[in-house]
Amino acid sequence: MSIDFNKSEGLVPVIVQDDRTLQVLMLGYMNEVAFEKTRKEGIVTFFSRSKNRLWTKGEESGNFLTVKNIDVDCDQDTILIKAIPTNFVCHTGSFSCFGDKDSKGFLYELEEKISKRIDEKTEGSYTYSLFQRGINKMAQKVGEEAVEVVIEAKDSNDDLFKNEAADLLYHLLILLKAKNFSLQDIEEILKNRDR
Repeated sequence: MSIDFNKSEGLVPVIVQDDRTLQVLMLGYMNEVAFEKTRKEGIVTFFSRSKNRLWTKGEESGNFLTVKNIDVDCDQDTILIKAIPTNFVCHTGSFSCFGDKDSKGFLYELEEKISKRIDEKTEGSYTYSLFQRGINKMAQKVGEEAVEVVIEAKDSNDDLFKNEAADLLYHLLILLKAKNFSLQDIEEILKNRDR
């Protein structure tokens, strides 16, 4: 990975996105030392222009950004980092420096929570208890929710329809986990069909 740190006097802009939802979290700057520290440690470190030193995001607040992927743009003078935030990113207490958490892309965050509850065998969790009941029960639940979506689609109560659609997606995510597939696997199929 080659980055041109010479174009802007040793600093390049860094855009940070939530790895799950793709929401833009913040913009910062890195010099070569900050970039290498970020790559080595897997936690985003910037060069703070106001402090005139390296600054690891979360060093005071504990709200770190764990690196999942690093890309460089076509001109090799801007970095895109996909990361998982520990908590709120903005110093104002907002989820992102560009506003509150967006619902777009939330299915990936939900998928991660479902997976965690199953992997950690979370007692008292509806998700884990359904998973324990086996593939037939999970598939049956998806079928039941699909039928309820169809029924509500024929009526005029938009709230009930949306809630049943949400139930269907939730149970489908549990079934995908049980079958060792992910939402991204299904998106890939849809993308390939888009010709």
